[in-house]
Amino acid sequence: MRFNILTNAFLLAGIAVAAPGTAMRRARAARQSKPMNPVDGITSLGVTNNSHVEYSTNWAGAVLIGTGYTSVTGTFTVPSPTTAGSGSAWVGIDGDTCGTAILQTGIDWTRSGSKTTYDAWYPDYAYDFSGISLAAGNVVIVTVTASSKTGGTAVIKNTSTGQTVTHTFSNEASLGSLCEYNAEWIIEDFESGGSMVTFANFGTVSFTGASAVKSGNTVGVTGASILDIKQSSTVLTDCSLSGSSGVTCKYV
Repeated sequence: MRFNILTNAFLLAGIAVAAPGTAMRRARAARQSKPMNPVDGITSLGVTNNSHVEYSTNWAGAVLIGTGYTSVTGTFTVPSPTTAGSGSAWVGIDGDTCGTAILQTGIDWTRSGSKTTYDAWYPDYAYDFSGISLAAGNVVIVTVTASSKTGGTAVIKNTSTGQTVTHTFSNEASLGSLCEYNAEWIIEDFESGGSMVTFANFGTVSFTGASAVKSGNTVGVTGASILDIKQSSTVLTDCSLSGSSGVTCKYV
C-alpha cells in the first residue's frame, strides 16, 4: 500500500527536533509527516486534476497531478493557533499518486497553554533547520526543487527576518526515487509517536505566489485538486483556490 511504502521513502520529511520545553516533541523520531491518507474509499486523487473536494485524514490543500514536476514554491504567513495542538504547512513533490518517495519542506506549530513554538524542517531523517527563527506573523517562502529523482534542495526563507536556510542532498536512490507526478501545497495533521497529534485551530493559512515547474515550464495552481481534512464524520478544514497562484485553507 502506498501509505506504508512512503513511510520509509528517502525524502520523507518532517521528522523534526523537539521544540524547547515541549514534551510531545522531545523525541526527534517521534514526529512524522505522512503521505496523503484518503478517506471515503478514495485511494488517491486520481490521474487528472479536478476542482471538487476530496477528503483525507491528514492533508488539506491543493495537489497538481501530472508528470514532470521538479519544483514547487509558495509563500504564507506563519499562523497563530488558538487551541492546544499542532499542525504543519509545507510544499512538496509526490506523495499522492507516486508510491516511492516524497520531497517536502515547511514548518510545524505546537501550542501548549499560552505558548506556541515553531519548527522549520527539511527532508531528511530527524533534522530541523538551524539558523532560522519563526514567529506568528512572519512571512515565509518555502521551496523544494528536484535536481534529479534522487536528489535536490529544500529552502525556507523568512522574509520578515531576512534569514534563509538551504539543505542539499543527492544520490538517495537506495531509499527511493521521486516520480515527479505531484506538486502540493499542504496543511497537515502530522503524527507523533505513531498517532496523529491533536490538530490545532490554525485560523487561516494562505499560500500565495504558489507555482510549480512542470517539464521546464512554470505553472500555477489552476485545475489543482482540493483536499480537506475529515476525521471520523467531522470536516476540519475548508480549502479553496485563489486565482491562478493562491491556495487558502481555513480551520472550521
